[in-house]
Amino acid sequence: GLVLGIYSSEKDEGAAQFTSAGDAFDRLVSGKLRELLSVCGPPLKKGKTRIFHGLHQDFPSVVVVGLGKKNAGVNDQENWNEGKENIRAAVAVGCRQIQDLEIPCIEVDPCGDAQAAAEGAVLGLHEYNELKQKKKPVVTPQLHGSAESEAWQKGVLYAEGQNLARYLMEAPANYITPSKFAEHIEQKLRSFSNVKVHIRPESWIATQQMGAFLSVAKGSAEPPIFLEIHYLGGATTNDSPLVFVGKGVTFDSGGISLKPSSGMDAMRADMGGAATVCSAIVTAAALNLPLNIIGLAPLCENMPSGKANKPGDVVRAKNGKTIQVDNTDAEGRLLLADALCYAHNFNARAIVNAATLTGAMDVALGSAATGVFTNSSWLWTHLYEASILTGDRVWRMPLFEHYTKQVTDCPLADLSNIGKYSRAGGACTAAAFLKEFVTASHWAHLDIAGVMSNKDEVPYLRKGMAGRPTRTLVEFAARLSQDSHN
Repeated sequence: GLVLGIYSSEKDEGAAQFTSAGDAFDRLVSGKLRELLSVCGPPLKKGKTRIFHGLHQDFPSVVVVGLGKKNAGVNDQENWNEGKENIRAAVAVGCRQIQDLEIPCIEVDPCGDAQAAAEGAVLGLHEYNELKQKKKPVVTPQLHGSAESEAWQKGVLYAEGQNLARYLMEAPANYITPSKFAEHIEQKLRSFSNVKVHIRPESWIATQQMGAFLSVAKGSAEPPIFLEIHYLGGATTNDSPLVFVGKGVTFDSGGISLKPSSGMDAMRADMGGAATVCSAIVTAAALNLPLNIIGLAPLCENMPSGKANKPGDVVRAKNGKTIQVDNTDAEGRLLLADALCYAHNFNARAIVNAATLTGAMDVALGSAATGVFTNSSWLWTHLYEASILTGDRVWRMPLFEHYTKQVTDCPLADLSNIGKYSRAGGACTAAAFLKEFVTASHWAHLDIAGVMSNKDEVPYLRKGMAGRPTRTLVEFAARLSQDSHN
């Protein structure tokens, strides 16, 4: 099969314009493709397709996809590169059409941006069907022509990184337990000589005095794991690393503050923070990025047992601060508190944590963008510029003292794990809580609860867990590595 792009004409009546690959193919079939397109209805709109059979013996099926306007670039209103997004969406639709025809191999027109085309193809075809007997046919997308093979390969790696996060988040919680999560990531990194993976057991966590993390883990029969990854891609091993921290609750029942049963199955993806940061490091290693990255993922389940945290219990974090656990379903911040304290051991250039932290974040932004809370405008600028390129957007949220007062005004301990006005500004009070465990001058907290899953909002992702914002984290790391290079 072959997927070819076509631009909308600038004027409504004008003939649509092929990409260079489309032009070349049309010449190969003596102008038949252009002829067929002109007789079979109005010009192709953005994201719409037409399929033709029997045009050429090498490609029994050809899908033509609408790319929208030719020179679409960065849209300041939308905060993304519209041209790249159009390509990702169009290529994904074309590839799925060919998959539906059960054709095992697809050649994809680079559409003027082979990286975006590869991302659209690889992300668009991905589906979690590991546990089904009847599976969709496996389809391998490849570049049509050889002009942009390096950019295509980069796009494939970016998309495979996000697909790894999607796989981990989608898998049932009895398949991806804390120890299985750690083993899966270790296996993915085994072939890289410049990566060390430490799977730290409960006894190590205890010696680190991570009392907040352990208090969550003790409610489950599954033992906790602290996963620590060192990717040494920098010029020297002493270069200050970028430290990624990810919340790794492999199932979140809410604990004693039990969640409603409706939709609770989706809480298998409450380790989305750990999945995205670990997948970003796997991708950075595959791209051989020239910087050092450390990944930290506290992994456990949050379950309601006789040993579980009770509302009103007070626990002690690694830095000595005491926390009153007023709601056991605000558990992610307890894991992150200890992991963030530990992250300060590494003389980091920047600490970036990701977590499906609050339902309030989903209420605030929905699935349009990841909320970013940061004490560093330098860090914000890098994340924001990366997200414009990937189309997986970020939006800056406030870290006001106003919210800090709401978590430090606590009757029994230094901090409460929920703001004193409960639901008001929930994502902001959660971020203020985390800030109490950070002394680094470049820190960002990404609340990814709103972007955890996809219904139909992102056209090049199928329904299910989204693996967002893995590509933005990778692009951010790539930009940081250029910074240190220059």
